[in-house]
Amino acid sequence: MARAVGPTSQHVSNTSGGARHAILIDPADQTPEMAAKRCMAAVSAGSRMVLVGGSTGTDMANVHQTVVAIREALELVTWASSQDSDLDEESWSVPIVLFPAGAAALSPAADGITFMMLMNSTTPRFLIEEQVAGAPFIRKAGVETLPMGYVVCAPGGRVGEVGEADLLESGQTDRAAAYAMTAQSYGFELLYLEAGSGAHTPVDPDLIRSARAACDLTLIVGGGIRDGTTARRAVQAGADWIITGNLTESYDDADELQRVLTEFISEMNS
Repeated sequence: MARAVGPTSQHVSNTSGGARHAILIDPADQTPEMAAKRCMAAVSAGSRMVLVGGSTGTDMANVHQTVVAIREALELVTWASSQDSDLDEESWSVPIVLFPAGAAALSPAADGITFMMLMNSTTPRFLIEEQVAGAPFIRKAGVETLPMGYVVCAPGGRVGEVGEADLLESGQTDRAAAYAMTAQSYGFELLYLEAGSGAHTPVDPDLIRSARAACDLTLIVGGGIRDGTTARRAVQAGADWIITGNLTESYDDADELQRVLTEFISEMNS
């Protein structure tokens, strides 16, 4: 039986309007209230998806509390927009997608989940075991799955350590292409090239370019992207989505964060 494509999958895969930005919220690094505040600022600036997760420190409690806080904030503004013809209701209808460290950090309140294989992990845990452990919960909760190949690139950071990844190094373009081909052959919808949270350098644009040429998947790039210029290089190399997390956590003031992300997204697509 063919897999049904849900609304979240359609939203994430539809990049015909150009590259888009998503905010990554780590529940271990902020309160649910602060997470909601930052998400509101990001969506106001033009972010089109909210990812919730982290490589360490997340669990069922803080992930669920964070997802619920974000959902309530977005629904409130969406409702207000529906009552005011001068406000754009559609711009607030962004999906909240789990980006889990594993099966013990999920929430039934999310719109979707990146059901991922850490393709260059050297341990079965992140190749298949966490997925098997989490699948019954996801099925029961009715959370839409977004099949994704996840490849950690140098420098890799904490996710590379936790995931025991054989890092994809700069210049390994043939290997990047092979991962992209493999992801498409598995039937994944998304391919994520990740340099690691807080990485001092982003994913090598040549790796992005090679992966882009080798597959038709929606290509996501994150890690080490702190400004619009760096994001634009990734987009020019073929990225469909740019993810930022640490940049967002640098700002507690919502107005300042909105200003910074508005400039970031504008430069990303310039």
